[in-house]
Amino acid sequence: MYGARTGRRGWWRYAAASAAVLAGVGVAPAQADPADPTVGAPGLEDPYYPLDGNGGYDARHYDVTIGYDPPTRQLTGSTRVDATATQLLRTFNLDYSGPQVSKVSVNNMPAWFDRTDEHELVITPLIPLLPGLPFAVQVEYAGEVTGTDGEGWVLSPTGGAFVAGEPHSATSWYPLNDTPLDKATFTLHATVPQEWEVMSNGLKVRDVVQGAHRVTDWEMRQPVIGYLTTIAIDRFEFLEQRRANGTPLLSAFAPNAVDAKEMEARLPEILDFTEELYGPYRFDVAGGIYVDTELEFSLETQSRPIYAPWTDLQTVVHEIAHQWWGDSMSIKQWSDICLNECFASYTADYLWPERKEGLDVDAEYHETLNEFLGNPKFWRNRLQDPGVGKEFTSVYYRGPLFLHALRRTIGDEAFFSGIHEFVNAHAYGNASMPEFRKFMQTKTTQDLTGFFTAWLDTEEPPADEYLYPGSLHT
Repeated sequence: MYGARTGRRGWWRYAAASAAVLAGVGVAPAQADPADPTVGAPGLEDPYYPLDGNGGYDARHYDVTIGYDPPTRQLTGSTRVDATATQLLRTFNLDYSGPQVSKVSVNNMPAWFDRTDEHELVITPLIPLLPGLPFAVQVEYAGEVTGTDGEGWVLSPTGGAFVAGEPHSATSWYPLNDTPLDKATFTLHATVPQEWEVMSNGLKVRDVVQGAHRVTDWEMRQPVIGYLTTIAIDRFEFLEQRRANGTPLLSAFAPNAVDAKEMEARLPEILDFTEELYGPYRFDVAGGIYVDTELEFSLETQSRPIYAPWTDLQTVVHEIAHQWWGDSMSIKQWSDICLNECFASYTADYLWPERKEGLDVDAEYHETLNEFLGNPKFWRNRLQDPGVGKEFTSVYYRGPLFLHALRRTIGDEAFFSGIHEFVNAHAYGNASMPEFRKFMQTKTTQDLTGFFTAWLDTEEPPADEYLYPGSLHT
């Protein structure tokens, strides 16, 4: 995620980025006892969002079918979740906050369901699910789409709509196990009036007009987590490109965003640059979705980021860096958010300007410190475990400083080889900040304990020995 700019490089992101119960069969049973070993946990106890995700199963694939009519904002949905039970399940949950559910089935048999809390769809199959065996859930739903401020559906001035938001957005349009810890592949089948276009993640495998409707199918064949999926419906114009290695690039531009085509034409160059830093690009396709709706952030939706109207080249570099730091390798808990945002920000704010524009990054570092060293607000939120509701603050403007200081502490060879090795070791998986700290310690004989504590665990400026290491020494 990348917030709208309000000032100098780094610090400017802070302002905008601190960004009917129906029964399927009979009457829904009473809420199950959470201590019951046959009940899947309603959440995975993330320290910030304890009800995100669900226990008792491993999601493998989402097959989402959406029909959307822009003039009336009416949505019809049918989602199939293919999963494997990890325990005996008499009852389990999906995360869902979208329109009214009309029917749920498990393994093609009707199932009871209830909706509780903010986003819990509680499902009780007719026959309990056995551990180690696959099962399929089908959920039917329909209703009117209402816009949000970046936690799901966003309505466009043209009458279209798209989905964006972090950490939550997917629950607004399909049921899922909404946690970074349970990645799954993803397919979308979308039907809209024939004059509208649909964009999503991954490869477009079908786009046909059938009478008055357009039907489009998309496949994300590498695993993805919920907030990194999207659907965007508008009267798009397109830009098709191809990398030198053959990777197809498809980008879309809403009616008042077509001026961004010239900037997006540099996507092959940006991908090549980022691949040199962090290793192979891990997805089949790439591109971007440029919206013309007022939005305070751009978002790294997997393989095809969503870009707000204020997007510039630095924003694109930031979101493309996320395809490594956040998408291919994802965090384990939201307290690990620095792994996403610190690295994307350092790539866009320091590495691209240094290598492509000749920026003196040491001078940039000193200039930033000179401006903000005495500002307590600048140091207020920790980089590691910043606290719930504070995830998208200091990681943008202090994150690049932390990584540059680490680079100057251990040297370029250890720094760049270390981060390259770390992100590739966790491709298609998850990692945490404690794991990153432990791994980077193996790349140097210097004791980094004090350095990491000073930069990551406190809300005050680090001591001079950590602020000004190596060539940064004043």
